[in-house]
Amino acid sequence: QVQLEEFGRGLAQAGDSLTLSCAVTGRTFNYYAMGWFRQTPENDREFVAAISGSGDTTYYRDSVKGRFDISRDNDKNTMYLQMNSLKPEDTAVYFCAAVRGSGASSYYIGQSDYTYWGQGIQVTVSA
Repeated sequence: QVQLEEFGRGLAQAGDSLTLSCAVTGRTFNYYAMGWFRQTPENDREFVAAISGSGDTTYYRDSVKGRFDISRDNDKNTMYLQMNSLKPEDTAVYFCAAVRGSGASSYYIGQSDYTYWGQGIQVTVSA
């Protein structure tokens, strides 16, 4: 069974940086492609960033390209989302997700692609 839990500071001001972590249980973390999604009360859950099991391939939604950086440490079973130049519109509940990848460089951007999900962590960015 794979379990995911998000960690991070939940409050920031516009322009600030903030890092989220996703700790994953299980012995074969590097077999899993990982992703970050976010959701607000007004919108459906949306894709933010994805990373392959090996960490060599990443993909971002357009609105966060150049500001967010997804990474992983396979020795620590942890994935990260470094968020820079935060904007109030980045305010949302952020979820990490995992799926057994079809290859070391595979990544996924659809919610239905993912098997395991964290509980979510609120990030609030004030103007």
